[in-house]
Amino acid sequence: MAGDETDSNLKPSSVAIIREVYDSENAHLKFEMELERALEAGVSVIVIEPEPLGEETARWIYVGNLLHKVSVYSGLCGIASGLMWNSLACTPFGIVSILCSGCYTLSWQWDPCCKYQEEKNRRHIATLPMLSDLTSASPVVLVHTDNKRKIIFHNAISIAAVGICLWRLYNTFK
Repeated sequence: MAGDETDSNLKPSSVAIIREVYDSENAHLKFEMELERALEAGVSVIVIEPEPLGEETARWIYVGNLLHKVSVYSGLCGIASGLMWNSLACTPFGIVSILCSGCYTLSWQWDPCCKYQEEKNRRHIATLPMLSDLTSASPVVLVHTDNKRKIIFHNAISIAAVGICLWRLYNTFK
């Protein structure tokens, strides 16, 4: 199989295309395995032709991004309210921030898929040379990103928010 040779030689600077070829009854499993190999290899661009797999992957990335954003924004609100007011108004924000950060850390941070973002800019996608021979009209295109700073940032914000909340709780009940 030509697809297997390509998948075993994936390099971080290459492109992987998960083609929508239903050549067996287990084609969906084959698509998932190809995607998993591409994610673990850290290829720069992954193009997913099978619509169900592409949509599922895009949703997974969207939920991870949502958890990250809620963690950061609620953490910032917790920090601001904890510093501005002498009350426990910061507590719900700190709790939401640390819960979202914890959920992201446990479920997404260790998944190789979290290192990718869905490319939605059609102009940028059109400039990719390998898209001329795709069989799908609307493939999902994933682009590798460095998320180390993002993870450190949202964890630091969450810890700071919880720290301020605990400080406010201590001052309130001492």
